[in-house]
Parts: sequence; C-alpha cells; structure tokens
Amino acid sequence: MEIEILTTVGSKSLGKITLNDDATIQNVKEKIYQNLKKSLYPERQAIKPEAKGKSLKDETTLKSLNIQDGSKLYVADLGPQISYKNVFLAEYAGPLFVYLWVYQRPWILYGEQTSSPGTVANIAAVCWSFHYAKRLFETVFVHRFSHGTMPIRNLFKNCTYYWLFALYIAYHVNHPLFTAPSNVCVYVGLAGFVLCELGNLSIHLLLKNLRPPGTKVRRIPMPDGNPFSLLLNYVSCPNYTYEFGSWVFFTILTKCAPVGIFAAVGMYQMSVWAINKHRNYKKEFPDYPKSRKAILPFIL
Repeated sequence: MEIEILTTVGSKSLGKITLNDDATIQNVKEKIYQNLKKSLYPERQAIKPEAKGKSLKDETTLKSLNIQDGSKLYVADLGPQISYKNVFLAEYAGPLFVYLWVYQRPWILYGEQTSSPGTVANIAAVCWSFHYAKRLFETVFVHRFSHGTMPIRNLFKNCTYYWLFALYIAYHVNHPLFTAPSNVCVYVGLAGFVLCELGNLSIHLLLKNLRPPGTKVRRIPMPDGNPFSLLLNYVSCPNYTYEFGSWVFFTILTKCAPVGIFAAVGMYQMSVWAINKHRNYKKEFPDYPKSRKAILPFIL
C-alpha cells in the first residue's frame, strides 16, 4: 500500500512510500530515510497519525492503526541525535577525572601546596571514584536502554551538570582548610554509602534481567531474593532511592554543604523521573502493587 508522508510543521508533503500491510512504524522510518529524506535518519524521526498527535511506537504495526492505502502519516524532525550510551559515558567519565584532578591539589586552584589531602579526603576520593567507575561499568555492561538515542543538546546539558558539580564538590572536600568531621560521621557515612551503592547495583542488575537482550519487553519489577531488592516492596524506583541515599551518606562522611546541595538537586530530578515511571507502571499493569510509592517509602 502507498502512504503519503507529511511534515508536522506546515504539513508539507515529503512524498509517498510503499509498504506491506504488516509493516511497522520502524519500517516507515527506514523508508522515509531511504526514499524521501537522507537527513532524517530513523533515530531522528517521530511518526504521528496527526500533525499534533502523539508519537507512535516503533513496534506498532500499520494494520493495528488501521492505516490503509492512501493514508497519511506525519513525521517530526527530532534534531541531531546521540546514543544514550555515549551520553552516559561522557557525563560519568568527566566527574571521575575532574575529581581526581582536584584531589591532586593543582596549583591553579589552590596555589603551591606542600600538604596532602587528609584521611577523610582520601576516603571520599575512593568513594567518589567507586561510584562513577560503577556507573561507567553499568553503562557498558548492565543497562539496556528502552530508547536508543536522545537529542545531542542533552550531552552538553548533562555534562555541564555533572562536571561542574564534581569541580564544586572536589574543590571543597580537598581544600587545605577542609575540616574533617567526627569519626562517628565518617564511619556512619562510609558504611551507609557502601550499602547504598551495593543496593543501587543490585537493582540495576535486577532490571537488566527483566528485559531479554534485543527486546523492549516490560515486566513488573519484583524482589528477586537479593535482600537489597526488598525495597521494591515499598517503591517503584529503588535504584533512585539508593542513589539518593549514597549522596546523603557521602554528605555525612564529608560534612560538606556542596555535597548536600548536589544530593538535594539530584533528589528533585530523580523524584520527577520516579513519579513518571510510577504513573506509567500503574497505567501499563492493572495488577501493579498499590502499596508502592514512587521513590520514598510511605512518603513519595
């Protein structure tokens, strides 16, 4: 069958493509790229039934949409794209290198220094490095992304956020005038940080195992026997809960206000993501556990 493709802006016709009845939206995107406009590679497109309609999922078939010969579909240009994996690698590698550079007390930040960072600063450097090394490991070997790409502008936005916060935090924690907190704060902060990091990794592995490789299958995440996964009985996004917990305990460990600010900003953003995911879970799964909150047990 033949379908006319129009732009969502101005409803300008790009031309017509020919497809089989069992074709998917992904096939439509490929045809547009191959036959109509080479600059619109598939990841850059959003296909809609109407100019102001919702974007259609790649796996949706034309038959299920009742698309017939002579029908029209609209394509939106999402702009230049970059893979999620590359964005994550850039935004996580930056804080690791920035922090370790500041940890060396470069003269450009502190002037000529003869002293070395103290015990708490050394512990903080190890914790920080572990966190971002873990994130890089998860990006390469654990995460399975439901979306392949994002707008390239996000690369600059995300890197600015992570890299500048790393510089801000590292400058204070590694400062020659940094005052170490009590031993109790150090022990509590370190123990809590390690537990939350292990919990975060456990949830990421659990989520990975929910989705077979190369698919977009979605299932209700449930505890899997790992004690860290029991938090799923109370929240929909325990990975975010553990992430927030890591930075709360890192704040206790260092007693550093910039870390607390970083934790608060991160909590706000993760709460927005968690609430959206929680809402989507409830819409998608009629039997989704009603007792769960989004990110904080019994609260949010």
